[in-house]
Amino acid sequence: MKGCFCLLHIQLKNEAKCEVRERERERERMRYGGGKRTRVALQPFLVLCALVTGLGLLVLALRPLDAPTTTVPFSRASAFNSSNNGSSVERVASRRVGAKPCATVEEMGKDFRRGVGKESLRVRKIIENHFVANGASRVRDLSPDQFCRHGFVLGKTAEAGFGNEMYKVLTAAALSVMLNRSLIIGQTRHIGKYPFGDYISYSNFTFTMKEIKHLWRHKGCESTYGRKLVMRIDDFEKPIETNVLCGNWKKWKQPIIWFQGTTDSVAAQFFLKNIHSRMRIAALNLFGDPKALGLRPNVFGELMRVLISPSEDVEAAVNWVIGGGENPDISLHMRMLMNRSVRAVQAVLRCLKKAIRSQHLMSSRPKVVLVSDTPAVVKSIKSNISEFAEVLHFDYEKFRGSMFKGLRNSDFRRKDWGTAPRWVAFVDFFLASRAKYAAVSGAHRRVGTTYAQLIAALAAAYNLGDKTGSRFILFSSIQSNLLTNGLKNQIGWGHVWNRYAGPLSCHNQANQCAFTPVLPSAWWDSIWQSPIPRDINRLASYGIRLSGLGTVDNDSLKKHCKKRKNVVRTITFKL
Repeated sequence: MKGCFCLLHIQLKNEAKCEVRERERERERMRYGGGKRTRVALQPFLVLCALVTGLGLLVLALRPLDAPTTTVPFSRASAFNSSNNGSSVERVASRRVGAKPCATVEEMGKDFRRGVGKESLRVRKIIENHFVANGASRVRDLSPDQFCRHGFVLGKTAEAGFGNEMYKVLTAAALSVMLNRSLIIGQTRHIGKYPFGDYISYSNFTFTMKEIKHLWRHKGCESTYGRKLVMRIDDFEKPIETNVLCGNWKKWKQPIIWFQGTTDSVAAQFFLKNIHSRMRIAALNLFGDPKALGLRPNVFGELMRVLISPSEDVEAAVNWVIGGGENPDISLHMRMLMNRSVRAVQAVLRCLKKAIRSQHLMSSRPKVVLVSDTPAVVKSIKSNISEFAEVLHFDYEKFRGSMFKGLRNSDFRRKDWGTAPRWVAFVDFFLASRAKYAAVSGAHRRVGTTYAQLIAALAAAYNLGDKTGSRFILFSSIQSNLLTNGLKNQIGWGHVWNRYAGPLSCHNQANQCAFTPVLPSAWWDSIWQSPIPRDINRLASYGIRLSGLGTVDNDSLKKHCKKRKNVVRTITFKL
């Protein structure tokens, strides 16, 4: 029996060395279905030995001393390393667990199968109330004293890729909600047009810089109240300078704020980790708890619903495709970059059928909108889909709308955006956002691009009624050759699965058709989320020490914010 206690004592010593931070132990218990380990405090008394000798021998005869374990290897780069955290490389580099050490994409996506109707309706009310109170029609009628004390946020873009550029406007809109300021949409300098103004109409809730300058003069903000028209610029793409984590933006006194370089859904959600409680609360109120993935609202879809709509000519093209019938049931977006991947097509056909089944559309012949940057893929997949669904596709060569006559194709970014004229992407976008039940995203390389995200977000917002039963679902179709190393190659913060790309993503997965978040995550707070080394290093440049499981060292962030130099960049406008 003395030998039995020695073995048990050695086992307990080994287990003690495997302890990690309390939060990561909790995540592991949830991930692997385990509970609290019961540890027996051994008392080295002869009385105890005499009492349990017989029982101990019986237990040893019937079961092993140690439960079977699995060693989960992590690369050193993905663990806490010396540049990201000085503690416990060994804790993350090798962990003992009693069950599956990784998850497939479909398993990761289970949180998103129910939709987020209730939370989205809550955020819808917040957004609508905000733009009623801070919309241009009300604010321009404020008294001079009130107007000159009012604040604004600028959303300014270039006319590059639609998804990235639209996120710049939407991030500014989200920031205006968090800071209780009005929204300005930046226009082009040379001709004074809204971004993508030929294809998109903006709501009358927004200002232009031209109008703000006029009102600033007209109401005597500078001449009477001594308040200059100053804009503070914060660039998210400059980690050393940005105040997104360290600054209390609610205290900023400049009349205008421009949050620059916000090309995806991530930048606005960085405020969820801001060291100031008022900023965190404002972000949580809008974006929801990043740990509760299944309850996060469709923020960017609700913002688009309020702020943008298709121009008359784009609307005419959309209606030409639909032909006076019902709106489509499902939209399918194929981002192929001029590639004709057979595997991608086969996988997305399977995923499309799963979407039809999940939304109970098998009894009828559903309508599917097909959108792609590669015409050859449209031709090849259209006949396959036609076997079980009606296919809608915008054939721009057959369309003869008033504003599109005589427009020539451009070779600019032809491989990236496709061979069709630029305006076709806007018709495709608003056509696909008419889908009533689901959207499916497939790709040659990276699934769930910003363009696909915004299609699904706007469609979900359009179909969210006054009842919480609305269940619009986004699916990701990922073929097996993209999953040889798990989701590791879904790099880039603009891609929806980037926050799952770390070591918790299983290698060598079969084709996956996964429920997908309409609001992509910006952090790694949930069970199966884990970062890649590239993102650990990138977060370090923002002052965040990130563990191999994605846990943020908040104490380290606070110390960083205290030590860093506060950067203030401003522009004063001449009136």
